[in-house]
Amino acid sequence: MRDFLPADKARRERVLAVIRERYRAHGFDEIETPVMEDYDRLHAGIGGDNEKLSFSILKRGMDADGIRAAADDPAALADLGLRYDLTVPLARFYATNRAQLPTVFRSIQIAPVWRAERPQKGRYRQFVQCDIDIIGDASARAEAELMTASLDVLDALGLEGGSIRVNDRRVLDAMLDVFGFVPEERPGVLITIDKLDKIGASGVVAELRDRGAGATAVDAFAEYLDRPATTPRFDDDGIREALPAGIPDEVIAHLVALGETVAAVRGADAPLVFDPFLVRGMGYYTGTIFELAHPTVDYSLGGGGRYDGMIGRFLGQQVPAVGFSIGFERIVDLLQDAAGSDDRAVVLVHDRDVPLAQLLRLKAGLVADGVRVRLEQRPKNLKALLERSAADGYTSFATVRTDTDAASLELKPLA
Repeated sequence: MRDFLPADKARRERVLAVIRERYRAHGFDEIETPVMEDYDRLHAGIGGDNEKLSFSILKRGMDADGIRAAADDPAALADLGLRYDLTVPLARFYATNRAQLPTVFRSIQIAPVWRAERPQKGRYRQFVQCDIDIIGDASARAEAELMTASLDVLDALGLEGGSIRVNDRRVLDAMLDVFGFVPEERPGVLITIDKLDKIGASGVVAELRDRGAGATAVDAFAEYLDRPATTPRFDDDGIREALPAGIPDEVIAHLVALGETVAAVRGADAPLVFDPFLVRGMGYYTGTIFELAHPTVDYSLGGGGRYDGMIGRFLGQQVPAVGFSIGFERIVDLLQDAAGSDDRAVVLVHDRDVPLAQLLRLKAGLVADGVRVRLEQRPKNLKALLERSAADGYTSFATVRTDTDAASLELKPLA
């Protein structure tokens, strides 16, 4: 949990304002959901490892004896929990409010979530997620809208040059089938494959053998990893060349359609990269998965995927859905040197004997013109005051004496 000083809070709000504005420009509408959800909903087996990191809320009215009696049964202790992401609440929201929503619903959610993480840089117990989702569209257009909107956000924040790594969970399933991994060992195999960037091909193969995965399947996978390394083109030929034979044509066609749609918006050099080893750990993904990358950092700045099976758990019928989550905390950290400032923010430095009514008249006149104003009594160390004001985002200052009026107020830049 963290506190934010005024300058930090101002920077965060500026970034949030850009994200909101760009996503709204792309036709997404903002919603709000409660910070708490039913315990059973948060632990329905669709949140992956995040379910283990959720904060539960003790049932009201339980006494010490009741707590001791239920100590080995978390579901008996809690009936609510803090949300660990915004996707599970969105699925519940859509199922509850579907009759009032359009057939294809484009949502924005920007809100805090909570996870019992071990705090470290980039991982916090409370953090803000910025999600956009499209519900009701099964075509590649939905993924393309999410990607182009999110790339537009990066550009607007001054982080041009972003790219998106793309894969499909159906590709992964088909690959594991081609190599010969049996269904019961595949979840563990995917966990190991997800470490490819960290431990390399030899490390992945060694860990698969240590896991006791089928030797023939591991040998086939190792042979596939030994092929000459290339960066696959995001077209039909390039994707097929990057994959073993036997991947369903309809899955490849979906990826190709996605690439063509994004290219129509971003140009021939659309920043999509096909990555057959992209896994993403959330258990609810059913199709396309993707991660947002930037050349200045070696970690992702966001990601998402298609989760067509989730809403059906709440609604009783299947509804296609796909979402993208911007890594707000990582982006804010990346932009921490770009403090920024209000376009018109003034510090009125006044002498001790200036009447309060005079100060408030001057302030009110500036505020009416859309200026942000702070009153400061002149200290002994004026330089320190002006430096602090500049750090807080103020752009100019004026000295106020007993004879100063609106006509004689002289604004001077702080920089």
